[in-house]
Amino acid sequence: MSNAFFKVPAPENETVLSYAPGSIERKEVKSMIEELKSKTVDIPMFIGGKKVFTNHKKEIHPPHEISHVLGTYSQGDSNHVVQAIDAALSAKKNWEEMPWQDRAAIFLKAADLLAGPYRAKMNAATMLGQSKNIYQSEIDAVCELADFFRFNVQYMTEMYAQQPESVRGIWNRLEYRPLEGFIFALTPFNFTSIAGNLCGAPAMLGNTVVWKPAETQIYSAAVIMEIYEEAGLPPGVINLVYVDGPTAGEVIFNHPDFAGIHFTGSTGVFQRIWKTIGENIAKYKTYPRLVGETGGKDFVIAHSSAHPKQVAVALSRGAFEFQGQKCSAASRAYIPKSLWEDVKGFLQDDLNDFKMGSPEDFRNFINAVIDQKAFDKISSFIADAKNDENVEIISGGGFDKSKGYFIEPTVLLVKDPYYVTMCEELFGPVLTIYAYDDDKYEETLELVDKTGPYALTGAIFAQDRYALKIGVDKLKNAAGNFYINDKPTGAVVGQQPFGGARASGTNDKAGSILNLFRWVSARTIKENFVPPTDYKYPFLGEE
Repeated sequence: MSNAFFKVPAPENETVLSYAPGSIERKEVKSMIEELKSKTVDIPMFIGGKKVFTNHKKEIHPPHEISHVLGTYSQGDSNHVVQAIDAALSAKKNWEEMPWQDRAAIFLKAADLLAGPYRAKMNAATMLGQSKNIYQSEIDAVCELADFFRFNVQYMTEMYAQQPESVRGIWNRLEYRPLEGFIFALTPFNFTSIAGNLCGAPAMLGNTVVWKPAETQIYSAAVIMEIYEEAGLPPGVINLVYVDGPTAGEVIFNHPDFAGIHFTGSTGVFQRIWKTIGENIAKYKTYPRLVGETGGKDFVIAHSSAHPKQVAVALSRGAFEFQGQKCSAASRAYIPKSLWEDVKGFLQDDLNDFKMGSPEDFRNFINAVIDQKAFDKISSFIADAKNDENVEIISGGGFDKSKGYFIEPTVLLVKDPYYVTMCEELFGPVLTIYAYDDDKYEETLELVDKTGPYALTGAIFAQDRYALKIGVDKLKNAAGNFYINDKPTGAVVGQQPFGGARASGTNDKAGSILNLFRWVSARTIKENFVPPTDYKYPFLGEE
């Protein structure tokens, strides 16, 4: 039992290592890549602490080297989803009754394992399975995930410490119970850290979880489970299953103990999930919590007072790191005509200097997009743009899937600010630019705000402080994460809580205490030390 108010280690953002030539970390991750590629693994599901294999094997290929087989995973069916739910519900009583400091210790240990002995393996798995260069993998799969674990422990203690006032004779208490039922974590391919956090944050608070990762992230998801198990996570707390979305949804969203979903993915999928849950609402023991970070059509707008070189670097990094496959990636930009030629020149210089290829060659800034479906979608938009007389290809435009799913970083200049690639989310290395008249800055801000349904990230560049204030005010609801003179990517846990509104999600801010509040159900307890023994109040007395 607890007999002290425990103070957790103060969280600090994990240091991003350099991986410079000759560094120890560079040697270690290259050696791990070689080791992982030298063998083929058979990845099981993890249900109730047991490794579950099936006869339905699916191969895992690096997106940049589709001829190579990293291994296979066991695809499950609806029965495995049922088993995962049963395991989560069976584990729930003991897990939620475990003292919070013991739950915290598991995730603090997971952070240290990740940043220590598992660092090279987690990076190598993410680089190979998701085609991320070492820097993008390091900041995601290691540093951000470790930050999620450590900062969430701190936020948990801050939340538990928030207590109501009490008056003499009464003690008021607020306890933060886990939700009644199980949580469904549905995670994306693009950030290993998001996958770990979407299942980990609810679990830290005493919930038990069924976790379905994206098919293209299973290779690194298995490493996350390996870390959880070594950190001491009890069986059944997080159950990892590999099934298709409809199969999982049919079982989970019809189950009376479904208590919430932690989701990152497309807007369309989340809206269908929301609709299904609404239609099934009478089936559940409690109203489920719906937490989702969805699509985006993230913007950069520059004022005529901005520095062209700064704008160009924000675009080259913000649009093309990890091949533009970030929820926050800059995919549309509005540049004043007076700056356009300079911005274009600097941007072309950067793109001409980019090297593209396998992440195993650390000199490559650009790697492959995630799979053939993504390749076909993105390349079709580029092909259409090439045939449109109102679109100019400023840079790139090439694509080739003979060895891997490679698409050149592509910049389009359009005459129509409502051209399809200015409005539709592509999730790839395509940036569309509209050059506007300098004297139409405020009109262009309104254009930015009303183009498309999304509101995830955005950036404004200006030296003129009045212009900045106008932009910040007019774009108040256009982005949940808003950047001034910086690219719209790279949110850091503990510094920039992440999430957007409108069609971009529920804005519950992963990496902050706001997200943790969604995974608890508070109970108010009032204790009266000396209860009254007479029903009468003073006002009842005679005159």
